Amino acid sequence: MEINNMYNLKNKSIIITGGAGLLGGAFSRACAESDANVIIVDIDEKKGNGITESLKKETNNSNIIFQKCDITNISDIQILIDRALDKFSKIDCLVNNAYPRNKNYGKKFEDIDYKDFCENVDMHLGGYFLMTQQVAKVMMRQNHGNIINMASIYGFTAPRFEIYEGTEMTVPAEYAAIKGAIINLTKYLASYLGKCNIRVNAISPGGVYDKQPDTFVKAYSKKVVLGDRMANADDLINVLIFLLSDASKYITGQNHIVDGGWSL
Repeated sequence: MEINNMYNLKNKSIIITGGAGLLGGAFSRACAESDANVIIVDIDEKKGNGITESLKKETNNSNIIFQKCDITNISDIQILIDRALDKFSKIDCLVNNAYPRNKNYGKKFEDIDYKDFCENVDMHLGGYFLMTQQVAKVMMRQNHGNIINMASIYGFTAPRFEIYEGTEMTVPAEYAAIKGAIINLTKYLASYLGKCNIRVNAISPGGVYDKQPDTFVKAYSKKVVLGDRMANADDLINVLIFLLSDASKYITGQNHIVDGGWSL
């Protein structure tokens, strides 16, 4: 197979949850530019419709649809699946990228209420499980599929809390628990679904720049081996395209770390 063809996403039907967000929007654009059939999924209907219409015009790709969906709601998920199949007849890939959380998310360890901890784990980790379970049923019938879970460096390494000093930021305990579980769930699913020709991999980004306080950005960046900077969406796109494409067809159950060497 020629190299260019290996990375070709043309006619692949790809669901991207959280597809109107910071990373999800960049992922949706990259897939649209690669001539994929893109199903943008988000809880924010206004943003979702907006990015869908923009991408259709900017990429000249008419095979882009938006579906509002709460990834913790099985009825919403079934409506999403039915619409994807009605429009594109198949689901080749699922990118679990949504980031659901409740209004109390983000507190320091000693201030987290037990109910909030459980709810946030249920929404985020449980949502990934539920979405994957339902989409995987389609992929099992197809006897092919590709699932990518967005994890984090904080899913396998401890936070460096000193880089948060002087800010109101922290790493919520829920986040570490969720992302660690996602990495292991990825391995479980890769082993369980491999017999159905379904690949499952994770991407663990380092910190992504999103207008954080300068003191944090500087402290974080000092720990980065490459470039002395935080990650951006473009740093993750090539890894995503690689995993979505046939270039990675013999790779499953792996956690792909994209952090500029921060976790070394």
